[in-house]
Amino acid sequence: MDNEILLKLYSLYQKELYLYLYSLCGDRHLAEDLLHETFLKALLALPDGHANMRAWLYMVARNLFYNQWKKNSREILMEKQENYPERKTDEDLLEKILEEENRRALYRAIRRLEIKKREIIQMQYFGGMSQKEIAAVLHITPENVRVLAYRAKKDLKKYLEEEGEK
Repeated sequence: MDNEILLKLYSLYQKELYLYLYSLCGDRHLAEDLLHETFLKALLALPDGHANMRAWLYMVARNLFYNQWKKNSREILMEKQENYPERKTDEDLLEKILEEENRRALYRAIRRLEIKKREIIQMQYFGGMSQKEIAAVLHITPENVRVLAYRAKKDLKKYLEEEGEK
């Protein structure tokens, strides 16, 4: 594969693939390792003239994650606590805490989804992928992606409402 093509693919997709991998594993170091391995595989094995490079990279990243998960035979999907710099005012601090709690509630709700629904939501919203691209990665029809995405959003709403009642 031509180095220029690989560099272009890296510059186009590295951020969204990293976010996708991070959303799967919850570990930034593992997500970085898997991202690098994804592009290493691209360097070694990407077929010339592949119709949808982006979908192919997502499929490789997804497979690498599941291979890693199976290899470790333990749950590696853990929520990591982030460190935030000091804030200047109590109001800023309160706003940041509420924002972080909302983000955590959404993350917990996403984690409760069935794996296929979770992947669809992650690819659609974190990866910005179309239903057709997601269908290619997951080996299902675009209509099935649409239905599962609808059901996932319905489940998320229910989970977030339950979370708010606690």
